[in-house]
Amino acid sequence: MGGPGEPPEGAPEGGPAGGEDEYRSVVFDESFVRAARLQEFSAQERIADHAPAVRRRPPVRRGGLSRQALVLVLLIALAFGTAIYMGVRHPYESPAAMRDVEASLFRATVVPLAPEGKVPGATDPEQLYAHSPAARFRIGAAGITMPGARDTSHFTQTQVSSALDTVKEYLVRSALYPEVLTGGQTRPVRVLLPADQHVQFDESLSHPAADGRHAVTGWLVRFDAKSVELADPRIRVQGTLRATETDSTFLEITADHTFVYALRPVGAGDGAEASLFTVRREMRFRFDHNDVRLHQAQLTVSYVQAGPLSCGGDVAEVLSPLLAGQTAKTGGPAGTDPFATDRATAVCGTLAAGALPKV
Repeated sequence: MGGPGEPPEGAPEGGPAGGEDEYRSVVFDESFVRAARLQEFSAQERIADHAPAVRRRPPVRRGGLSRQALVLVLLIALAFGTAIYMGVRHPYESPAAMRDVEASLFRATVVPLAPEGKVPGATDPEQLYAHSPAARFRIGAAGITMPGARDTSHFTQTQVSSALDTVKEYLVRSALYPEVLTGGQTRPVRVLLPADQHVQFDESLSHPAADGRHAVTGWLVRFDAKSVELADPRIRVQGTLRATETDSTFLEITADHTFVYALRPVGAGDGAEASLFTVRREMRFRFDHNDVRLHQAQLTVSYVQAGPLSCGGDVAEVLSPLLAGQTAKTGGPAGTDPFATDRATAVCGTLAAGALPKV
């Protein structure tokens, strides 16, 4: 009789010995039998039903999730994650974000000041300055005096000082650089603005408008180079700077300065009469910590008064000063259309006699 793993009649001739049976390592345990897809009918079943010797068994339900269920769970998890991501990165800005964008937009008002009579002039610009309110003003950047920098709740003294330096540099470049005043250059000013203001700045240059948003003369001082030139490069300046913290995120610098220029007709030469032109600029700059680090000044508000000018002129693109001996055009400011919602109300003022030199 054969061994436990051998047929009843013993191992076949020429085959391996029972101890070396190649199937001896295969264990047909209970789990293996249950997993079989085919099942042999019993003898009684084959006699009664004349059925085939075997039948196919239904698939065994394994513990855990099936492949289809696992895929479904993964899809649900992916959809849920996408919903959360879109909630955080919603294509529509939240009201707070929209308010922040609105705050970053630049708003400008430029008010021309018309003289009541003829504009006084003199061949010597120094004589004009000596007999004007600008007699004691400092020359150029020296007139933009710096206040003592102090730390705030969320900005260090060094950061406040850096923001003040950036504003002073902006004022110098936008109101004292000859290439900006009459040469049409804008890059010295543009590079000091943060990237999110470049679009509005560029639109102001390409399509200037007195709409409160796109006045070139709100960003910088620009004269009509076809009609006037500087009679004296030593521009007189006086004003103040003040730093305050508006909240934990922003530092605000307020600049209030008066610039006085000596001008004459373009190409007239040194013998021509010069006249004084005054620009008062009240400006607000906003800084976050990144602006301070990058030495960029976000200009939010600019209120400009300039004269002598005619009230009917367009002051959004360039300033066209009235020169020595000229008078303002008769009539009031340009008409205001109350139905044009994209236009600011026309504003014009009268240049006080005391603001002109007594020559």
